[in-house]
Amino acid sequence: MTSETLRIDGERGALFASDGPTLSVRDLRVHFPITSGFLIRRQTGAVKAVDGVSFDIAPGETLGLVGESGSGKTTTGRAILQLQRPTAGSVEFGGVDLTGVSAKKMRPFRSEMQIIFQDPYGSLNPRMSAGRIIGEPLTVHGLAGDKDQRRDRVAELLERVGMNPAMMNRYPHEFSGGQRQRIGIARALAGEPSFIVCDEPVSALDVSIQAQILNLLSDLQSEFNISYLFIAHDLSVVRHISDRVAVMYLGKIMELAPSAELYENPTHPYTRALMSAVPIPDPLIERQRERIVLAGDMPSPINPPSGCVFRTRCPIATDECAEIVPELSDHGNGHAVACIKV
Repeated sequence: MTSETLRIDGERGALFASDGPTLSVRDLRVHFPITSGFLIRRQTGAVKAVDGVSFDIAPGETLGLVGESGSGKTTTGRAILQLQRPTAGSVEFGGVDLTGVSAKKMRPFRSEMQIIFQDPYGSLNPRMSAGRIIGEPLTVHGLAGDKDQRRDRVAELLERVGMNPAMMNRYPHEFSGGQRQRIGIARALAGEPSFIVCDEPVSALDVSIQAQILNLLSDLQSEFNISYLFIAHDLSVVRHISDRVAVMYLGKIMELAPSAELYENPTHPYTRALMSAVPIPDPLIERQRERIVLAGDMPSPINPPSGCVFRTRCPIATDECAEIVPELSDHGNGHAVACIKV
């Protein structure tokens, strides 16, 4: 866990780490154009998948990014890695704004910034052995010498993620879901990264396997001082691995706070609604607590509501919420909330 000092940037209204972050994201926007016409294509609108997101991630810190499906979490992660080029904003890594770096010049950054995918079944090439899958980044980035050295490094990585090196000649279909995800983690580690986007890495796994993978990620972070952006929709999973948590809705961050603070004192109406849906193992407490049910569905990112994007489903919204776009404001203890009513 990190102990960095936190501050509020008044101009952008976002919560940032002040002791030299690994990653700095400022006003990140990803808008997908909507076009019409047959011979001459004209843009008629845009899908605002990510619309003004800002945060820092400190060395060795895990920032959890949570929200409903369609809130823009995965697109944020892909835009940070430049797998999806942002429409606007900046992504600073190692003091370099990656949004201005060409695809060719991005290669040196690829080994430092990795991703663990959600689907352990679809993210591995079925025609490649586990050894080739893990060894490929070593070859691409020139991180291993001859064939024997590369094989030794692959064996070392397999051992580090809790697998038998003798399995390196097996193919993905010969492994379980948890084993495949371990191979995906080993592949990400091969580049010796300082930052990894974990895109719902345990959502496709059984609960018992989820705990093993989360413990593995925590151990690797402690050993190598890796920073994580941990994307998930399961709030109980995020609670145990994250130092801070950002709650995202319709392309914007609604609340950002240290993990313990957020779960003990959820402030934004959207966060409180999400928290009320998390099961509690004590039946007595589960029956007595208040359940907040949001009306309707998330609006379309093609035509988001004016003012606060959450106002159409918010139980405390007023006419004023349709006029004012709320900024993340400081509520103390490193806690920032984008709501004019709290």
